[in-house]
Amino acid sequence: MTDGNDSHDEAREILERNGITEAAFAGTRTLRITRASEIEPEPVVWAWLDEGEGRVPAGALSVAAGREGTGKSSFGMWMAAHITRGTLPGSFQGRPRAVFYVAVEDSWRQTIVPRLIGAGADLDLVYRVEAVESEYGETTLSLPQDNSLMEKAITEHDVALVVLDPLMSCIGKGIDTHRERDVRTALDPLARMADRTGAVLLGIAHFNKGSSTDPASLITGSGAFKNVPRAVFGFARDDDNECRVMTQAKNSLGRADLPSLAYTIETRTVPTRLGDAHVGRFVFTGRADRTVDEILSAGQEPDRGDRDDAVSWLRGYLESQGGEASSKDVKRAAAADDISERTLQRAMRKAGVKAERAGFGKGSVWRITDYFTDTQSDAASAVAPQSRQSRQPSEPGANGATGGATEAPSGQGSLPVIGGEGAHPIPDSAPATPDQPSEGHPE
Repeated sequence: MTDGNDSHDEAREILERNGITEAAFAGTRTLRITRASEIEPEPVVWAWLDEGEGRVPAGALSVAAGREGTGKSSFGMWMAAHITRGTLPGSFQGRPRAVFYVAVEDSWRQTIVPRLIGAGADLDLVYRVEAVESEYGETTLSLPQDNSLMEKAITEHDVALVVLDPLMSCIGKGIDTHRERDVRTALDPLARMADRTGAVLLGIAHFNKGSSTDPASLITGSGAFKNVPRAVFGFARDDDNECRVMTQAKNSLGRADLPSLAYTIETRTVPTRLGDAHVGRFVFTGRADRTVDEILSAGQEPDRGDRDDAVSWLRGYLESQGGEASSKDVKRAAAADDISERTLQRAMRKAGVKAERAGFGKGSVWRITDYFTDTQSDAASAVAPQSRQSRQPSEPGANGATGGATEAPSGQGSLPVIGGEGAHPIPDSAPATPDQPSEGHPE
């Protein structure tokens, strides 16, 4: 067990390794005591509201994490595009705001700018951020060393979103990213900066090679990468259902049981002076059948034969019930035949089965979709959930005066699709190809 002096010495060493000496603040450190009664309470300000529920808080650090190729970086592009167009349902809606983008691994000319264009961002409101040293010139942003410079720039440019991609590469070189105390010397000040400026700080992170099925616990590095952020999102491919899934693994300031969302990465063709660039574009498609946790768990199951057996069983059971049965009855019957609920859910799509609400307080019903021809029922189940804002008629400042988005067609997710009039132009001679999944630029 260490005493207070040991802790102080350790903290000082961490700061000194990052160029912050104790002499810089010696004699200025005091305690401030404030009565709770003197602090005015406020509600949480949500930068992103989905169906009226908060997902991304303004003035806080959030993290998007997943394995390579899942589209987590494309989610950062999606947010940047909506923020610059003022079309993200939440506190910034109707007010296009600036975005800082710190991209460490990708080329701005060949990757970042083409993908921003494909996402529909206003390029005049997206800024590349680099640190510049008098002796060495341009260098990578280093936290916490550059915190004060970053905060000043955020204020001066009225920035609403800062994307750090990847977050790990922005951590100062003297910090051991596998030690919680070390990492907190960078992330805690970053979180306080977000609180003071009201901006969203979105860090992109990779999963480690661990066997955990909790997306937050798989983030590479110390536990601080999941403990400090107020929101953590996990991203994964759902090969069984031929889609990708985003799950909110942490939501400290809002609901912890928000539904997972399905998304796809579409191919966009972006003309450039030297030829066409083919980029990926992040598009939500509705609620997902499974969570990222369940996808990761399924990935550890060596035998896919169980799922195929469950497909045949599920189809046969529902056919014997006239094509539909309550969710409770299906699961009870499956359990009696030693089919786990997880395997049963994995079998639904392949069996052509969908779960639909039976009415308030009545649970859900599992139906074989080709047994029924009620077009109204089919249309209702096919349309992805939308935010309350996107269900309202277009108004100036949302989809009108800002010129930021076209109305989202059915099935394209909870937010309007960016890339219509007012977006960075993509000439008709080089159209987008939204129906083709992108494999070239999944991040």
